[in-house]
Amino acid sequence: MIFADRALIGAWLIALVSTLGVLFVGEIMGRTPCVLCWYQRIAMFPLAIILGVACYLSDLNVRRYALPLAIGGGSMALWHSLLFAGFISEAIQPCTQNGPSCSGEGQVLFGYLPLPYLSLAAFGLISLLLFFIPTGHENESS
Repeated sequence: MIFADRALIGAWLIALVSTLGVLFVGEIMGRTPCVLCWYQRIAMFPLAIILGVACYLSDLNVRRYALPLAIGGGSMALWHSLLFAGFISEAIQPCTQNGPSCSGEGQVLFGYLPLPYLSLAAFGLISLLLFFIPTGHENESS
């Protein structure tokens, strides 16, 4: 159970740092999020709260309700990363020509950190850590 607790804390810290980082980029640096960024935020912001509450309550059943959010956000981040890398045609990108681009220069932080890749890494790590947390049924058998 110690490993499960550490995995839960690790997942929460990743979600918390990601949420604070996104807020810093948006509110302090003044970058307007694109459409795909908003969908990823919709998944990441609740994860920071849900995983934090699960850490406080030592709720190891969190995988049941946090993993779908992490996988959904990760799927959006994967689509965004493929679009940013040029593997997906810009013709099917959801961003409008009047709003921020999903694949433009605004998606790079400090000149070398692509935001879609950071998001994909965060959702991937959270999902991986949640897989290591046993479900309630698995907890009862041990």
